[in-house]
Amino acid sequence: MNKNITIRLEREEDHRTVENLTREAFWNVYQPGCTEHYVLHCYRSNPDFIPELDFVMETDGVLMGHVMFSKAEIAADDGRNIPILTFGPISIAPEYKRKGYGVTLLRFALEKAREMGFGAVFMEGNIDFYRHAGFTLASGLHIHYHGEPRESDVPYFLGQELKEGYLEGIEGTYHTPKGYFVAMDDPEGFEAFDALFPKKEKKVLPGQLM
Repeated sequence: MNKNITIRLEREEDHRTVENLTREAFWNVYQPGCTEHYVLHCYRSNPDFIPELDFVMETDGVLMGHVMFSKAEIAADDGRNIPILTFGPISIAPEYKRKGYGVTLLRFALEKAREMGFGAVFMEGNIDFYRHAGFTLASGLHIHYHGEPRESDVPYFLGQELKEGYLEGIEGTYHTPKGYFVAMDDPEGFEAFDALFPKKEKKVLPGQLM
């Protein structure tokens, strides 16, 4: 790993560069094309967006990574709504992938979230990657994923406590925040936004989710 890296808060003048970085990072990964850059673009005006946890990673002045966090909730079985965090997209430019930068960026951001007093974080992802940043299957924390059987260990639903004991005695269900579905809710807006970026070929590839 190149040691000459800096992690800092995203600035307004970074926005389009980061959106393009996110588009490049996710293009044809989970579906033909991608929508993550539009999710990011829209989330900056979402009241659940946390600007203090909106970080870029750069090397020699070149942006090569980004992660954003937002507020979410666990619908506890006892009727309470338990505040938590979720995050994503987390993006690393293709030429820097699989070199440890993503874990470095995420660990940095999680430590900042811990310092800010947030109690827990949950998200959807690949346990083989995210275990390196302290994540486990959320079922082990008694938090369930909406739409999945409660007794199942959902392999892609992950979480961790940032504050020890924060989830003690709590069982409940996580729903992905509505903001992550903005491209499906506003397909015309998404298409108009994506047209602002360089044209790229959408491909159907093995391993895509959609």
